[in-house]
Amino acid sequence: MSFLSTTNVSLSTLFAESSTNAALVSFLIYTAAVFVIAALSNRLLKSKSFLSEYFLGSRGLGVWAFALTFAATSSSGGSFTGFPSKIYSHGWILALWIGSYMVVPICTMGLIGKRLNQVARRSGSITVPDVVRDRFHSPILGLMAVSLIVFFMSFNLVAQFKAGSLILQTLLDGVSIFESTADGLAQAVAGIPYISESESPEYLLCLLVFGVAVILYTTYGGFHAVVWTDVMQGIVMVIGVIIMLPLAISQSGGLENTTKLMAKMTPPRISDPDKGGITLTLAEPAPETMRIESGTWITDTPIDDNKTPLLFRVTVENEIAKGETTVNEVKVLQLTTLDDIERILARRESEKFLDDVSVSNIDLKSYAYGEEGSQQGTYVVGPGPSPGSDSGFLPLSLAISFFFMWAISGTGQPANMVRLMAFRDTKTLQRSICTVAIYYTLIYFPLVVIFCCARVLLPGMEGDSDRIMPAMAVYLTEHIGMGWLAGLLVAAPFAAVMSTVDSFLLLISSAWVRDVYQRNINPEASEKTIKMLSYLATFVVGTAAMVVAINPPQFLQDIIVYVGSGLAASFLATIVYGLYWRRVNAAGAMGAMLGGFSVHLAMYVTGYFVNGSFFKPYQLFDFDPIIIGLFVSFISGFVVTKMTAPPPEELVHKYFYTTKADA
Repeated sequence: MSFLSTTNVSLSTLFAESSTNAALVSFLIYTAAVFVIAALSNRLLKSKSFLSEYFLGSRGLGVWAFALTFAATSSSGGSFTGFPSKIYSHGWILALWIGSYMVVPICTMGLIGKRLNQVARRSGSITVPDVVRDRFHSPILGLMAVSLIVFFMSFNLVAQFKAGSLILQTLLDGVSIFESTADGLAQAVAGIPYISESESPEYLLCLLVFGVAVILYTTYGGFHAVVWTDVMQGIVMVIGVIIMLPLAISQSGGLENTTKLMAKMTPPRISDPDKGGITLTLAEPAPETMRIESGTWITDTPIDDNKTPLLFRVTVENEIAKGETTVNEVKVLQLTTLDDIERILARRESEKFLDDVSVSNIDLKSYAYGEEGSQQGTYVVGPGPSPGSDSGFLPLSLAISFFFMWAISGTGQPANMVRLMAFRDTKTLQRSICTVAIYYTLIYFPLVVIFCCARVLLPGMEGDSDRIMPAMAVYLTEHIGMGWLAGLLVAAPFAAVMSTVDSFLLLISSAWVRDVYQRNINPEASEKTIKMLSYLATFVVGTAAMVVAINPPQFLQDIIVYVGSGLAASFLATIVYGLYWRRVNAAGAMGAMLGGFSVHLAMYVTGYFVNGSFFKPYQLFDFDPIIIGLFVSFISGFVVTKMTAPPPEELVHKYFYTTKADA
């Protein structure tokens, strides 16, 4: 008797059978290209000032290099992992959620780009804490900026490592050499505390491969390696999305058909993480220990029965011990839309099903908004379904919040500010604004369409929605007989994560080496010492993040939202005041930074006690913490400045009197 049907294969197995070689070759070629760029970039470090070149590219970026490195850094693992997951889970409302991202380059580049570049050149600043310290002539303020950057970026770096590893795991799942290597790694780390507790040996192997590759090329090549790999990765991302768009539309039957089907959809019923689920009972005792893998389908009604079957998908891996027949509290989700159920059963032979099993003790819960049978159409109109909020995913107040979240908070990101310190001249800035806006449009609007189509093509993935992007790439290419193309499409999200990780690595390492060591501990350090410490810091920071990512947090996109909004609340008011307000002083800048950070953090901590999760913040007046944090930051900076003495006249003269070179 076969409990797990031998004729049924998963998407990853299909991919492995037809395009294993292509996937491996694509990955190896891509990785080799990254290392070649890093090697070429390293040669530039030998002929120019090391610090300026390693962390800022000697401020010489042209239009395409500047625009694509800016765009690729912003288009992170959140854009190609967390964002598709949100679209899949909540539907068309995500177009409104992300719509303001088209104006990010206008806000970020237009609002602070030219002035920030001028101030950085006048002061000789290489990092964002450099700018803050020199503009306000305050070492304490500089160290405060370092602390906030390290605090927030450490969170984000772990999330990006997780995203890169999940993408690579989906690409290589089912490849024989990958599976055997993962098994060997599992045996090697068995019994080692913490490491052996990883999600799976496959995930651990992918984390090591991804982590080692990105750490080495960033450490060796510095800023130019990051910029030119960003250019390559930016091109890969947009090509991948453009290819996926027509494939998704055609295979889902067109946008009109997709929208009609989504209008009939109701959210799945889901297991409570702490208790409940379903009980599975086998027809006969298991002849050996049997794994019930995540993603396995279970139906409790024969296919030839006239009744609509109950259809469940396992969300957490389980085991049935040898000789046993029953396993309790299996975590699953249950499809509630008839069309989705019929679609999965119609392709039973290409899916993974658990056969000869009965289901009992069904203890699942409905979504708080979008409950089965009462709110059809919730995937095509606002506020979108939500498992935990009875006001839906994106009520009007949060829609307004996220407009500011993406458009305004992008201006307050230190990773973006570093790019603004590196462009060549004003013409480069002006042309790049248009270039990045067009680039974002080519990325984000198609992603909304593609992953709304994914709801029709791949139902039931809410339990593992962070992997919907690579799973969709595999599905689309397999169904046109071009499995080899999946390697290119999966390279798009992989490229997005790499381009973000390398930027964050440099940002954190520059904070330690430049802003802590050279500016405060040893100002007379030789270039050889700085060079060695820069390599060491980049390597150590990356390795530490990789180690933490062995057992990562589950909330990928929530972490990215927390970090983005927190950095904006901490830095935006300080930078804007410093660039444009002559009267602002160090005390005012410190008040703005601490005020925004404290209120933002307090709303997230309150959310932990009120909503049961740190990543479900308390929403004062129903607004996201980014709105409240920015408001408090600007107000506190203004009030403290007015209550304290004005800055020295020579400091104002240095940064507010235009010279011909700055024009």
